[in-house]
Amino acid sequence: MSRIEWPQSFDRTDPRHRETSSRFQASIAGTAEDIETEMDRLSPRSWRVDTGSGGSHTRRNGLPKHSANPDDPGVVLRWTEDGEQFAVACDHYTSLRDNLRTVYLWVHETRMRSQRPVQTGESEFAAARLPPADETAHAPAASPDAPHKVLDVSPDADPGVVEAAYRTKLKQAHPDQGGSRTAVQRVRTAKEAMLDE
Repeated sequence: MSRIEWPQSFDRTDPRHRETSSRFQASIAGTAEDIETEMDRLSPRSWRVDTGSGGSHTRRNGLPKHSANPDDPGVVLRWTEDGEQFAVACDHYTSLRDNLRTVYLWVHETRMRSQRPVQTGESEFAAARLPPADETAHAPAASPDAPHKVLDVSPDADPGVVEAAYRTKLKQAHPDQGGSRTAVQRVRTAKEAMLDE
C-alpha cells in the first residue's frame, strides 16, 4: 500500500498505464537539489515532498535520497503561501526519478512564466491551488481524459492558459520526444474542447 498522501482531488494513474521514459537524464539527487533551489526561489511559508520512499531513503523535507526505489513511484510537492495550499503531483511514469523530474520542470517553468511582464487573471500557480477540504471531499473526480486533465489546467482556464498548456503538452506528446500520434491527437482534441466551451 502506498504511503503517499495524494491530494483527494487528484486522480492517480493506474499502474498498468504508467509509462517508461528515457528523456530525463537527471538523477534523483540532482533533481532533489533542483527542487530545493526552486522552492527557495518561490519562498513559500512551508513546503514538503511526499513519495513512497520513507525511512532512511528520505530527507527531512520529504525529498528522496539517491538510493530511493519505492514500489509507488508517485511524487507530491505541497506548499503553503498566503494562507493557501498548493500541490503538484505526478505518477505518470514508472520511475520515481521521472515523476520527480516532471514535478520539478512544472514548477520551474511556471515560476519562469510568472517573471514575464504579462498580466493574467490569476497567478501562474493557480492551477496548483488546492480546493478547501470540504470542497475536496465532495468534488467528483474528473476523468483522466477530461480536456482540462489532459492539458493540466483548471476546468475554467482562460484561453491564453489553454493555448500555453497546449503548446507545452504538444511538444511532450510529439513522436520525436517519445510521444505518439495518438498522444498528439489527444492533446489537440482537449484544446479544441476547452476553447469551444
